Amino acid sequence: MTQNTPPKTGLRRNTANYGDPDFALYLRKTFAKSMGYSNAMLERPVVGIVDTGSDYNNCHRTVPELIEAVKRGVLAAGGLPLAFPTVSLCEPSLFPTSMHFRNLAALDTEAMLSGQPMDSAVLIGGCDKTVPAQLMAAASSDMPSVQLVTGPMLATAFQGERLAACTDCRRYWAQYRAGKVSGERIAEIEGRLATTAGTCGVMGTASTMACIAEALGMMPAGHGSIPAVHADRLRAAEEAGALAVRLIANPIRPSELITAKSVENALRVLLALGGSTNALIHLTAIAGRLGIPISLARLNELSDTTPVLVDLKPTGDGYMEDFHSAGAMPALLWELKDLLHLDVIDVTGATLGDRLAKAPEFVDRRYIRARAEPVSPVGGIVSLFGSLAPRGAILKRSAATESLFETEARAVVFDGLEDLSNRIDDPDLDVTEHDILVLKNAGPLTPAGMPEAGYLPIPSKLARAGVKDMVRMSDCRMSGTAFGTIVLHITPEAAAGGPLALVQSGDRIRLSVKERSLELLVSDAELAERLKSWVPPAKPKRGWDRIVAEQVLQADEGCDLAVLRAEG
Repeated sequence: MTQNTPPKTGLRRNTANYGDPDFALYLRKTFAKSMGYSNAMLERPVVGIVDTGSDYNNCHRTVPELIEAVKRGVLAAGGLPLAFPTVSLCEPSLFPTSMHFRNLAALDTEAMLSGQPMDSAVLIGGCDKTVPAQLMAAASSDMPSVQLVTGPMLATAFQGERLAACTDCRRYWAQYRAGKVSGERIAEIEGRLATTAGTCGVMGTASTMACIAEALGMMPAGHGSIPAVHADRLRAAEEAGALAVRLIANPIRPSELITAKSVENALRVLLALGGSTNALIHLTAIAGRLGIPISLARLNELSDTTPVLVDLKPTGDGYMEDFHSAGAMPALLWELKDLLHLDVIDVTGATLGDRLAKAPEFVDRRYIRARAEPVSPVGGIVSLFGSLAPRGAILKRSAATESLFETEARAVVFDGLEDLSNRIDDPDLDVTEHDILVLKNAGPLTPAGMPEAGYLPIPSKLARAGVKDMVRMSDCRMSGTAFGTIVLHITPEAAAGGPLALVQSGDRIRLSVKERSLELLVSDAELAERLKSWVPPAKPKRGWDRIVAEQVLQADEGCDLAVLRAEG
């Protein structure tokens, strides 16, 4: 008769493979005691704490104090907290772009969650790609986990207006390029755009992903939007630690939270927020780790039935601190209640229906609109399909100029980022405000790494003439803090041999948001002739760049590495 062996917990989990498990545990405890732990402490269940603090990462400046607060919660609940470092991703600090390293951070985090002795985890992230990487890792390892975000920075009152990175950065830089702001003024503004710890203070990618993590149930209600410097952020960290201990005795795994229904709820939230287009790529990657597909055609159906209700920059006037004090995600979810799957659960075990059983006591309608008075009656993002984007492209209509939604025009093409940099401000550039700027060879397969370069600058001669927007399109991404009539994530990308690779200056392109179409008006015969001379880019010789070139998927599959998806 076989006796059931109790599951290994705490330091007994994942012992090193020496061929003698008892010796491995003995050795592990020996070295643990060198750090001053008592036997009683080493017998406790273990909560791993993902530490993404870095001197390169301004958004994560508060991570050390968050770790200490998490530890308080873990210790008070009877667990042993053990923090460990992983890759830290900061958008302005990484070359060629932080997106190039998102999958590396996910791989690192998954390996440490799976390989080290822990019974549950608290994932501390904030800057754009960190939270997606951690959610991808949690989904793949299926480690019971609580997501904790660093939180947004506060806006700064300055000379009659409020400023916060990075929508205001882009607004002032556009004015500087147009000659409306002096060099002295732009230098002065530089010191006023980010004056507290935290992620960008607008509904950019970091804040959008925090809200999506909450919609997926990976953090307690209301935790996603707490400002980084608010005392409640530390209390949320302490609560996350205590919750992680409770998950050990009563595990709720990421695979139980990230389901087809919660993913669809997250898409509704993305659309209602007027959130970042980057979040669509990240959510697709997260869902793909559990074999859950996201259809761009379904996105259009959801977008046509989901109003934009949140009035924050870059598409509105408010900042994240306003959203939080206005009622935050619980208030938004209440407004969307009839559109959501209410039987999904969150990391506390509560169903969404239970959480929304009672109306919020207060909602500031300046920032979270009622369904009857939306910012827009339809969602913030639409998908486009056609001969230029056979597998789809994205347009953030809530940040675009409606008069440009139906455009047929001449293409002005840039073959890559260097070409763009060299020619965009050339006074002899053959371009008018009615043309379509096209950037190619900046997708995930390229050395550029799919940067946030989709926000092509208005050519300076047009900017100085007062042009503030024109149609721009590319196979790369756009910052969630940016705005404009910009088509992104054209798939397949140019480097994969997609139709975008064959576009030339002078070609005609037709954009129709109404028809959800993106057409290259060039004959099949002409494209076939151009394809004969197309040469795929050379692959890097070694290292992470080589792995990416051989494994990275296209935008419609979340730009994950193929080997890391559910089907491997």
